[in-house]
Parts: sequence; structure tokens; C-alpha cells
Amino acid sequence: MSKVASDFGIDNALQILGVNAINKGTSTGANNFSNGKTIESYSPVDGQLIGKVKSTTKEDYESVMKAATNAFKTWRLMPAPQRGEIVRQFGDKLREKKEALGKLVSYEMGKSYQEGLGEVQEMIDICDFAVGLSRQLHGLTMHSERPGHRMYEQYHPLGVVGIISAFNFPVAVWSWNTALAWICGDVCVWKPSEKTPLCGIACQNIAAEVFAANNLPEGISCLINGDYKVGEFMTKDTRIPLISATGSTRMGKIVAQEVAGRLGKSLLELGGNNAIIVTPDADIKMTVIGAVFGAVGTAGQRCTSTRRLIIHESVYDTVKQAVVDAYKQLRIGNPLDENNHVGPLIDTDAVQMYTQALKKVVEEGGTIVVEGGVLSGEGYESNCYVKPAIAEAKPDFKIVQHETFAPVLYLLKYSGDVENAIDIQNNVAQGLSSAIMTNNLREAERFLSHSGSDCGIANVNIGTSGAEIGGAFGGEKDTGGGRESGSDAWKIYMRRQTNTINYTTELPLAQGIKFDL
Repeated sequence: MSKVASDFGIDNALQILGVNAINKGTSTGANNFSNGKTIESYSPVDGQLIGKVKSTTKEDYESVMKAATNAFKTWRLMPAPQRGEIVRQFGDKLREKKEALGKLVSYEMGKSYQEGLGEVQEMIDICDFAVGLSRQLHGLTMHSERPGHRMYEQYHPLGVVGIISAFNFPVAVWSWNTALAWICGDVCVWKPSEKTPLCGIACQNIAAEVFAANNLPEGISCLINGDYKVGEFMTKDTRIPLISATGSTRMGKIVAQEVAGRLGKSLLELGGNNAIIVTPDADIKMTVIGAVFGAVGTAGQRCTSTRRLIIHESVYDTVKQAVVDAYKQLRIGNPLDENNHVGPLIDTDAVQMYTQALKKVVEEGGTIVVEGGVLSGEGYESNCYVKPAIAEAKPDFKIVQHETFAPVLYLLKYSGDVENAIDIQNNVAQGLSSAIMTNNLREAERFLSHSGSDCGIANVNIGTSGAEIGGAFGGEKDTGGGRESGSDAWKIYMRRQTNTINYTTELPLAQGIKFDL
């Protein structure tokens, strides 16, 4: 165990979470093993090997699917409020292990410890939401045009839900899907990112504890590990009616085509190229806080990270200077040290993408305002630490149209009224999160109107990052159109059925059709 891991209690956290073994990978419980190639998980914090897992073979996968489909037969028959009780217990287990799981998230992924704790809190929150939802899986009753008939609709479990998650939120996004799917009577098969496999093992162990304590089949929660080839097991599998996939737009298009080809359903949460519009009536202090956290939080590796700051020309210099001054105060280093604001990127491939973006913006005619660069030396041995950078650019630059998953913020200037800023914001392929900073009610309402922001999330006087679980999360255009978490997102995990009951001795047909025998 490295000095960083020892100093910040990572070894103890791994023991609490049961992930100190090195050969797990495919699991329908805590004690199943897989037989594929070894995946090594290195921490971007210090470059040290944390542990190893085995990837899932096709034979392993078939064992998992057998366990999942068998478990579904039991789980779907349990009344939804009783399923809610199981989810409540899972939430309580997360409360017990919040600190340990938060540390693992921080150490394996590289986000700050506070963000790691926040991610586990999201898991707890969605469990609480799901418990209440377990008594509210409602349908509708409709009036029939035929006398003595009753019409209504109800929702039934889908079956096995496949979940493919990304490295940047290694536990929370899984829980958004899983807590709701469980409430709905579904069972889940999860493929976490191969960059953060130990977080997946930890969550599976916690779930397995709860199911074992309640004498329930362990196949209600299943785990597989590996690269995209393992994900293809699920996307091609007709036994899985719904695939929920989080990741890049490129990946999402592949998943969507594969699943649609077998007439399955897909829930896609893909790329974001998020902007904050700053109008002349903006509160500058609030703007700086929202923009800086949005741009550098999780080292710019959130799908909701702020990529573009669209500033009115009348306040452009003031806002630019305020943001530049704020960047001077950023502390970059070990994310487990709560004195630091910014941790590492996930790996050296991400670092290369970051350096290429800065090179590209200059080639297109942009100006670097806050210099970037890769950090080296003591504390930066993983070679994954970079300086958050700011560049002045034009909206039509190719690099600005592209989502760079790193802490690079583009300053864009607009003139005229807020419609011009909205046009700039909307003129990208992605449509996840958006925000406007203004104290002008008309500008705010214009931004939220039918012809305003075209994103799935539109905020006023808060940044683009930091969604709550109560609202449905997702975006439009190249973001995929999916919705997870709150509101009525639960409906995608169920199949809708319309029922008509005739309680008379006659059999009238709809639309007045006559068919006499």
C-alpha cells in the first residue's frame, strides 16, 4: 500500500468494503469469481496499483444471466412496498459505509474526497426517493366509450436491466438506475467502467449483504467486468429488454444501433458541451463560483462540466478578470487532501486529450488566458495532474464544438440581446446542461421558454453542474435523450399495459362496429 493510501486510510476502507481480494470480476454475490483476463486498477492519485479483477468471459456471462433471470421470477412477485424495504436497507448500508466508499471513489477515480462523499450521498438519496416511489407506481383509469366497461393502465416489471456506467461517476449512476429498477421489480446486470472496477466490486458486496440477510436470490444484483466487448454481451442479448448506457456520444450511437436492431429499449446519457450565459445583469460573484466549480470540479470530467462561458461584451473584461483571479487560488493535488480543489485526470490518455485541445484552440486562432500544462514532481508521480486552463475562443471553432473531458474552459463573447447568447449556446451537437446568470426576469424566462435553451437541464443563477436526484436527469440531441433519477423516470424500467374489463352480459365493439352472429 502506498504512503498516500496509508495516510488517508485507503487500506482500511478496502477492508470495510471487502475489495482487498484481487481476483473478483463477475459476481452474482460476494463470493463468485470470473475467469477472463486480469484488469489492473491503478490510482490516478499516486499511480499505485490498488487491486486486480478478472474480466468476464462468455461462459461467466451466461452464468450471470441464468442467475439474474431466475432471480427475476422471485423478485417480481414481491409487492413493491416490500421491495422498497430492501432498498431502504441498502440505503442504510450505504450510510454505514459512506466514508469508506467515498474514499475508494476518490482514490480509484481521482475526484476530491468531498465529491466522493457527495457521490455516495447521491446513492443514499436515490434510495430514499425509491422507497417512497415503491408505494406510488401508479397507472391511470380512463372512461370507456362502451357501457359497462372499465379501462385502466398498469405497469409491469421489464425483467433484466443492463447497466453500462462510466468512470467519472463510478457508483452514483449505477444506483440511479438500480434503485429504481429494483423498486419496479427488475433485476440488474451491471458493467462498470474498466477504469474503476473496484468501485463496482464494493457496491456489489454491499448489495449482496442486504440480499443475503433477507434470504433473497443474489442474482437480483449482478456484476460483470471488462471492456466494450463485455458490454456487447448485454447490448446483443435479447433477454435484456433495456440497456442503460452512460458514456461518450460515439459509444452511445453504437449501443443505440445494436439495441434498436433487436427492438430493445435504450436509455442513453452521453456527452455534454455545457455553457453558462453571463448577461449584463449577472451577479459576478455568483457567476465566478458557478463557473469555476463547473469547469474544474472532478477535473472537468463531469458530463455536466462547464465547457463554455458566453459573456456579454459589456461585462466581458470584468468577468474574465474575476475568473482568472479565481483560478490563481486553485490548489491542485491529492484529492483525498481536502485542502486541494482539483485532483488528477483519470489516466494519461485523458492528459493527452487535454494537451491536444489546448494545442488545437491556439491553432484555430484562440488565445490562452490561463496557461495549462502537465504537472510533474513530488505529489504528481501518476503523471495525471494538469493545470485547469482558460482560452478565449470563437463559438464556431471546431474544438469548442467538441466535448473535451478535461478542465479547459472557453470564453466566448456575445453582443446584443440574450437571444444571441442562446443561439451560441444551442449551436453545438450536445444538449445536456445549461445555465444563465442574470437578475433580469425577462432574460431568465426567455432562456427557459420554448425557443430558449434546447438542453435537458436549464438553470437560472446556478451553474451547469450538481443536479439533484429529485428531477429527471438527461439531455437532448447528441446527449441521447435519456432520463434517469427523479420525476417519472421510473416508467422506462417498466412495460405499460392497457386493460379493459367488461362487466356486462353484452359484447359491444368499439367505434360502434356491428358484428352480429
